[in-house]
Amino acid sequence: MATRADDSHETSLDTSGAVHPGEHSASGDLAPITTPDSDGHSAPDPEFVPGPQASSSTDIAHTRTAALWTGLVVGAVVLVVLLVFIVQNLDSVTVQIFAWQLDLPLGISMLLAAIAGALVMAMVGGARILQVRRAAKKK
Repeated sequence: MATRADDSHETSLDTSGAVHPGEHSASGDLAPITTPDSDGHSAPDPEFVPGPQASSSTDIAHTRTAALWTGLVVGAVVLVVLLVFIVQNLDSVTVQIFAWQLDLPLGISMLLAAIAGALVMAMVGGARILQVRRAAKKK
């Protein structure tokens, strides 16, 4: 933090590269001019509002390809976790659905139950989306 001539009794050890009063910031805005308070210390200008920061050349744009790649990596990790779960739960269990009776490994039967739950949730969510679309069209 730089000091002004009338604040010569204060010393500064701040070398962080902060913008000092009267200097230009990275976005080109002038830093706020400070006024001394009753004790002679500088205070920031309360009306100063910094402008939006300019993007630097190191910013990387978010693309559809990057999102696809991220989705594929997350999907692969989830598949590996599911495979480990199924392999660790190979004990055979009897599953009775209506009139059917199936002997399946525990991991697979739990996976099928989770998939069935996700499908029910997706159908309810889809019905709600259609309901909201119809209501929006009426307005």
